[in-house]
Amino acid sequence: MVASGSASNALIRRAGATSEMESSVSLEQLKVIEDTVGVARGASGPLVSPEVVVIAPFGLKNDPLVDANVQVRGVSPKVLDVRNNVKIVSGRMFAPGLNEMVIGRNVSEAYSGFSVGATKILHGEHWTVVGIFDAGGSAFDSEIWCDETILNPIYQRPATAYQVATVHLNSPNDFQRFKDALSADPRMTVQVDREIDYYAKQSRAFTTLVEYLGGAVAVIMGIGAIFGALNTMYSAVAERSREIATMRALGFGAMAVVVSFVFEAICIAFMGGLIGCVAVLPLNGFTTGTMNWQTFSHMAFAFQVTPALLAVGLIFAVLMGILGGVPPAVRAARSTIAVALREL
Repeated sequence: MVASGSASNALIRRAGATSEMESSVSLEQLKVIEDTVGVARGASGPLVSPEVVVIAPFGLKNDPLVDANVQVRGVSPKVLDVRNNVKIVSGRMFAPGLNEMVIGRNVSEAYSGFSVGATKILHGEHWTVVGIFDAGGSAFDSEIWCDETILNPIYQRPATAYQVATVHLNSPNDFQRFKDALSADPRMTVQVDREIDYYAKQSRAFTTLVEYLGGAVAVIMGIGAIFGALNTMYSAVAERSREIATMRALGFGAMAVVVSFVFEAICIAFMGGLIGCVAVLPLNGFTTGTMNWQTFSHMAFAFQVTPALLAVGLIFAVLMGILGGVPPAVRAARSTIAVALREL
């Protein structure tokens, strides 16, 4: 969700609405928005997409008998010009005025029966899936898009009422000027946000939860890794006490012994980290889902194992090896040479 939206887009909602589901924007307000300074224009006119957002249950692919709410967004046919980072990767865009839908990439992977050419029932009406779009892993990849002029009547809503309007600006620098112009207009009781800021706010509570849970799991596993390294290295010290004493008698200093054992611990931890990286690679691209608590819809997402994450994992493993290797190394360096040699 944090990666959703564009810095060049503005999202207009009713003043006080905390999410798209609670918002409303009238046709009169939409016309004012289209004529506001800073709005980009294309061949079809102002790049403004009036949108309707509902949720509908569909069966999950891994368990078709279990339904999950999918966010369905009624959009303007200009939506691909407004959200120009969204691309149709299979099939085509829906035709205005028809019961056609395009689906996000994650929808096709997470829900049963969604493929180009398939027919789905939405609120008692038959709809044809005509395309799949890729939104770069953002929240839109978990949505279904269709024509808002068809979706509104099906849900018995006025044809002149929308929930939000998404506006593509000439440039990100035009946002403040656009916002000030709408805020100064007495006809507009709306709030204006950058699209990226809106989705960042929507994800804040869940992101905080994930960070705390992830941090707790990392700390617990880190402590376990340290104890594993301690156990391994203390065993190595106990088994090689005579060899250590022999090295010390030959003239190797205490620091040399410490460095050698710490280096050994780092090598063991690094190999363990590499095994962990290889073990996690099959999860790359694996699609699962969670609840969006703002809209109560199921949001599908795919795990991404990136080189940066693998590097962080290896650094974390090496750090645990150092923390677990230093105490046994110090113990080995402090061992009494005469006592150890008598065991020869």
